[in-house]
Parts: sequence; C-alpha cells; structure tokens
Amino acid sequence: MLPHFPAGVSATTEMKLATWCWLSSAVLAAYSFLVAANNETEEIKDEPDKHACPVRLESRGKCGEGGECPYQVNLPPLTIQLPKQFGRIEEVFKEVQNLKEIVNNLKKCCQDCKLQADDNRDQGTNGVLVPGTGVSGGADENKVTELEDEVNKLSSDLKNAKKDIDVLQGHLEKLNLVNMNNIENYVDSKVANLTSVVNNLDGKCSSKCPSQEQIRSSPVQQLIYKDCSEYYKIGKRSSETYRVTPDPKNSSFEVYCDMETMGGGWTVLQVRLDGSINFTKTWQDYKVGFGNLRREFWLGNDKIHLLTKSKEMILRIDLEDFNGVKLYALYDHFYVANEFLKYRLHIGNYNGTAGDALRFNKHHNHDMKFFTTPDRDNDRYPSGNCGLYYSSGWWFDACLSANLNGKYYHQKYKGVHNGIFWGTWPGMNKAQLGHYKSSFKEAKMMIRPKQFKP
Repeated sequence: MLPHFPAGVSATTEMKLATWCWLSSAVLAAYSFLVAANNETEEIKDEPDKHACPVRLESRGKCGEGGECPYQVNLPPLTIQLPKQFGRIEEVFKEVQNLKEIVNNLKKCCQDCKLQADDNRDQGTNGVLVPGTGVSGGADENKVTELEDEVNKLSSDLKNAKKDIDVLQGHLEKLNLVNMNNIENYVDSKVANLTSVVNNLDGKCSSKCPSQEQIRSSPVQQLIYKDCSEYYKIGKRSSETYRVTPDPKNSSFEVYCDMETMGGGWTVLQVRLDGSINFTKTWQDYKVGFGNLRREFWLGNDKIHLLTKSKEMILRIDLEDFNGVKLYALYDHFYVANEFLKYRLHIGNYNGTAGDALRFNKHHNHDMKFFTTPDRDNDRYPSGNCGLYYSSGWWFDACLSANLNGKYYHQKYKGVHNGIFWGTWPGMNKAQLGHYKSSFKEAKMMIRPKQFKP
C-alpha cells in the first residue's frame, strides 16, 4: 500500500516518494536475504576471512542528467540490477524533510488565518468594519473613544440647555403673569377715568354742543399733504421745506416748495446753484436722492415717481446763464415710471422761452427714454454709456440734446458738452468742438398738479 501524504504535496513528488519507498523496501529485503545466506554459507563452508561481506554495491557506468547513476548489488551467487534513481535516496530524504517543514508552516498559517477570521467576525458583530484598511484597529478604537466622549459632552450640554430653558420659561411665565396683571390694572384705571370724563361731558353737553349738521359743514383739518400745492391751499406761502406723503402706502419725506414762481405751489425736483454738489453719482444715489434741499440736490427717482403717480403733473424748468439771461421751458405733462421700468420719462407739449430741448429732433429725443447713470447703461447709444461719457445721470437718448445734471462749470469751457446743457439755448449750437461752450449759473426743475389754480 502506498503511504498517504499531506495536502499541498504535488503528484510527481508523491510518485517519487512511493518509488523510493519501494526501493528501500527491496534493498532491506535483499539485505536480510544476504545476511541469511551468509549465515548458511558460514555453516557449510570454512572461509579464510569470516568477517568479509560477500555483498557488494557497484557502479555500472557514468551518472546521467539529474544525478541518476546505474548501480548493481552483487550477492554471490545472486546479482540484483538496481534502478538508476537509487543514487538519489539521500536527496529524496532531504526533500521529504523540507516537505514536512512546508506542511508544518502551512498548518501554522491556517491556524493564524482562523484566529484572524474569528477576530474580524467579532469586530463585525460589535462595530462597522471599514473596507480596504490594512492597519490595526488601535487608531479606530481611539477615534471611536473620542467620538463617544464628544457625544457624551454634547448630551451633557443638551441636558444643561434644557434645564436653562425650563428655568427661563418659568421666569417668562412669571413675567407674563405680572405684566398681564399690570396691563389689566392700567386698562381698568384708564377705562374708569374715561367713564368719569364721559359722564362729566354728558352732564355739561346740552344746547352748547354743535349739531350733526354743524359738524358736517365745518372744515376738516387735513393731516396728509401729497405735494406742495396742498400746503399752498391751506395758506402756506413761505418757500421752504415741507413734509409730503404722495402715497399713503409709502413713507413721507421732505421736499422744498417754491411758493413764489408763477403763483407758487411748486414741488422742486432739482436745483443747480453753485457747484457744491457733485452730480457724478451712481444709480443708487439717483434712486434715493442726494444733496441739500436748501442748496443743490436731486430729490430722488423713487420720490419723483411717487409724486408724478399721485396726480397729473406739469414740469417747469428755469435756466440762467452767466450773462444774466433767464429763460424757462414748460411741459403740460410730466411722469416718471418706477424702477422696474428704469424710471422711463414721459413728457407732454412744450411751451416757454428756452426751447424744446427735450425733443430736439428724432435722433435726440429724451421723451420715453430710460434713466442712465455712469454705472447703469440704459441709453440708445450702441458704442458706449452716455452717462459715463457725460459724467451724470439723465434720460439719455443717443446721447443728448439736454442734460441738467452735467458738471457745474463756473465759466465757459472747452471739450465735450459734459456741463449743464440745454441744446436750444440761444447760441448753444454754434459752439463747435475745440471752441468754448456756454455754461449755466442756475438750473431748476419743479412740478405741480395740472389742475392747480393759484
């Protein structure tokens, strides 16, 4: 029967081992046979050397490849031819020893793998395994410990916060109770006082009290004024600042009222007087307004929109140059849209002495144009921003025939028409590029209701 070898030993190696085992058995059997024969020979023959061994192991030729050498055993009178592999018995024994060590190492590795698998199984049941990590679990355990400490700390803070909330809620309930009691007492006292006053008035009020007809016919004191014309109606004749509320849904604001020009009642939108205010401003500045209402200012596009929306307004523009020439332009309709519509300008028919510069020609017509500032280009000039080029905010076309928000020059100037400009002013169009341009000493824009009668 062939011996059984452990798993992992190749089939070739198994056959070699089986062959060598068979050969070993044959040699041992032959040796036993030789010993028995020798004993019989000693009994039969009287040899001169009793200790000489008649068995001889002889080589029968050169060794071949792989260390295979031919051997034979001479056992007189018997000769046994041994296989060539007989010379590798010692090598086979060494290989068997190595295989035993390999098998032992494999057994040890299997035991280690089993222990590692058991550890991983335990970790899988107690926590989450992170795939792809080949390091020990010490860092993970430290991290888990830190997270647990942080969770415990947060839990403690949460408990403390809940306690604080409960305490504060208790204080708040006490305060609410105290405040409600105080309010009830206060209301009760006021009601009692009012009841007493009403009773006294009932006792005094008889024939001296006005009748319902008298109350209806008496003038009602007006509390909200939409524009300067309504202050004029109640007898205000002084040109100064007043507070107006053109739209009750929006806040009131102060305006400057001109109570002298053309009968008065004018709400002033803009004044250029001495150059104390720089009109090179942003969209936001023109939106909310800037300057000093008693000197130079721009009222603000939002406010102008509310004023022109509340009533149908007319526009008056007063101009004066440094030669003392005073002219005006009057438009029978003036309206400015809201910011969503970019404060679009609407003007009516012209009348006056300064000329209709707002509708100079079809290429320079400011009617129905959007408002443009140096930082917000809404004009019709395709190659740039008129507001940036002329350093102001205005209802530019492509670009202008009028601009009352231009730079304030104290005398005539050269270059671009970036000063206060009114294209129909006498002699204004004669100035060519490179020559001196006329400048204005004063400019004023103001509105009042179309139906107003001074």
